[in-house]
Amino acid sequence: MNILLLSDIHGNYPALAAIAEKLPPEKFACIINCGDSTVYAPFPNQVLHWLQEHDAISILGNTDRKVIKLLKGKSFKKPSMPEKRIMYTKTAEALNRTNKKYLLQLPKKRILHIRKRTVGIFHGSPEHANEFLFPTTPENRFLELADCCNCNIVITGHSHTPYHKKIAGVDFINPGSTGRMFDGDPSASCAVLTLKKKRIEVRHYRISYCIDDVVRELARQQLPPIYGQMYKRGKKLN
Repeated sequence: MNILLLSDIHGNYPALAAIAEKLPPEKFACIINCGDSTVYAPFPNQVLHWLQEHDAISILGNTDRKVIKLLKGKSFKKPSMPEKRIMYTKTAEALNRTNKKYLLQLPKKRILHIRKRTVGIFHGSPEHANEFLFPTTPENRFLELADCCNCNIVITGHSHTPYHKKIAGVDFINPGSTGRMFDGDPSASCAVLTLKKKRIEVRHYRISYCIDDVVRELARQQLPPIYGQMYKRGKKLN
């Protein structure tokens, strides 16, 4: 059984489409998406439509939750920089009715039972939606999470850093960021989880896409040019 793992698409439909071309959705039993589907790249409707069209099992990330606040007429304190806040307000304004409804009904986490395994889907960590987990996170922290989560497999995003670690019998997996990697390689990141009878396999992918499509649309919408630079360089610059 093969499962496509996505996270942190951040409104980057060209990156998502490139993954779908290389790893066709119909070849997978399901698609799991760990949130932050919106904000920073200018294609939120296309991304959310794709997730619905392919019945992706999705949750909310921190950027999605802030967009929801705007949709409900509320605000938020952070980020406070105008060049960041406009990326949220533009996303909220751009969403069509169907995608607003879809985003509003997504949960913050999901627990699945697949082939006698308990699979937890979280944005940050099983304990905190905004916690960053990296391959370098101390093993004691993974041990604490393994002890409290009651899952065989934990799939997270948020850190934009791909890894697979087995700690205390729990497989911790981050597919990396589909739409906004920060490691100097701008290509899209994802993973394929293969469930076998007695073990699992995880394969990470980096897939190139037409970054110029993102840069051109950012410019057309008159969004801060620093984001075009970030997509080209695969770096966080603000």
